[in-house]
Amino acid sequence: MSLRPTLETRPAQPTMEGAGVKLHRAFGFQDPSELDPFLLFDDFRNERPEDYIKGFPWHPHRGIETITYVLEGTVDHADSLGNTGSLGAGDVQWMTAGSGILHQEMPHGNAKGQMHGFQLWGNLPASQKMTAPRYQDMTSDAIPEVTDDDGTHVRIITGTFWGKTGPVDGIAADPQYLDISVPAGVRKTFKIDTYRRAFAYVFQGSAAFADASVPTGVLLEKEIGGQEMHIRDMSGDRTLIRFGTGDEVTVQAGEQGVRFLLISGAPIDEPVAWHGPIVMNTQAELQQAMRDLRNGTFIQPAH
Repeated sequence: MSLRPTLETRPAQPTMEGAGVKLHRAFGFQDPSELDPFLLFDDFRNERPEDYIKGFPWHPHRGIETITYVLEGTVDHADSLGNTGSLGAGDVQWMTAGSGILHQEMPHGNAKGQMHGFQLWGNLPASQKMTAPRYQDMTSDAIPEVTDDDGTHVRIITGTFWGKTGPVDGIAADPQYLDISVPAGVRKTFKIDTYRRAFAYVFQGSAAFADASVPTGVLLEKEIGGQEMHIRDMSGDRTLIRFGTGDEVTVQAGEQGVRFLLISGAPIDEPVAWHGPIVMNTQAELQQAMRDLRNGTFIQPAH
């Protein structure tokens, strides 16, 4: 067994998207090979309706998948194929844009006006860039949950973990997407397939991720379970942790415990031509997508 080294720890950066939605971006529009097959990750969390109510009006996607996970409030969606729906607290939508779709996402707060969710973009391989669009909408009660003896709690959105399999399937990157809560002071190790790229995103509490290699941050030596361990400085709210290769990740929860997403997927290792919400393999394909948008042929007829 080998611990994955922590390649980088960085805070999500405040930005604005859609018609004026304030959010924090953990990664995106940078080096697409960094977390291949994942392209972008946004944390949209607000307490004030004026910071999110204008939402994400009609916009196109081609060549990617968008994964939306809602924790508080609701997100109403509609698309150019006539699909409509609403995601509530704990619900997930996995949208395969494929050959192209126009859609909108409009957030609404809970009774306290709070809105919180995440959106992850996954790339599609060349062989699936132009497949027919599809949705997988999963309500919260369809997502399996498991609690270990030490109180560690995991929601399994996709992939198989601790004997349970998430409801979202047929995804190009064969990802594992876990929502993990570890109680205060608990040290826990999680298995990850060696050949996957992996990252964690801390959004409640704090934690330190044990590192088998020389770290880039502050190295702490603590006694945990009777053993001396080197661990990193604490990673807190809205923090991205990018891992190197290995087959397990170890986390030491802080004084308030920690809740984080642990996401991994198989790299696609293909060229990326990227412009906003459209991601293809070549500049020629990207230019074709732009022409399709201009001449009204972006949406392919249903077969």
